[in-house]
Amino acid sequence: MPAKRGAVASSSKDAKRATWAVRRMPILGNQLDLERCPHCSVDRPNLGMQFEVATADYLGQNPRHWRVYRCTRCGGLVTGFAVAPNTTAIRFYPETARIDKSIPERARGYLQQSLNSLHTPAGAVMLAARAVDAMLKAKGFRQGSLYARIDKAAEDHAITEEMAKWAHDVRLDANEQRHADEEVPLPTPDDARRSLDFAMALRQFMFVLPARVQRGLGEAKPGPKPN
Repeated sequence: MPAKRGAVASSSKDAKRATWAVRRMPILGNQLDLERCPHCSVDRPNLGMQFEVATADYLGQNPRHWRVYRCTRCGGLVTGFAVAPNTTAIRFYPETARIDKSIPERARGYLQQSLNSLHTPAGAVMLAARAVDAMLKAKGFRQGSLYARIDKAAEDHAITEEMAKWAHDVRLDANEQRHADEEVPLPTPDDARRSLDFAMALRQFMFVLPARVQRGLGEAKPGPKPN
């Protein structure tokens, strides 16, 4: 009997996990309920449906119902599909960006905050710069200005020369934002997006891809030795 109760408890937990996983996706209704807009990252965006269409493959199978939504704040469009209208969405595009856990905690926190602050460009640029700073420090590049450390990372082949050149084309000077230098123009939404794009690419190159390689090596099984 104890084993049976344990099995029931385990089944109950699995059911709760499954229910949570289903509820995590929004309903494909007249409004799409997302935590953040995938374009401007505003919290709890107003995403109203603009139009809809039903599709199937060339055999008339794999039916899907598509709806397109518009963020009233930034005007960005989000597309989602489900098996039928007003049911749980199977997927939506573009998806909300996620920060990989292979990134050091401090850098990960700054990246997430920058991503969530795209609708306030000055804050997003400052947080992206802090994320880059934290990632470089995690790799041992601690001396000099941010741009000098980026160049040093390229010299040491921790990043490519092209990435270092890219860094000089985006706004990453957090001091400008903190001290509100009157001679420096306020960052634009494009400045914020470019700064975050660089920070996200840096995290991919320095942490995410190496972590995936290590996982792949760990999962690889040695094949038979040749005769």
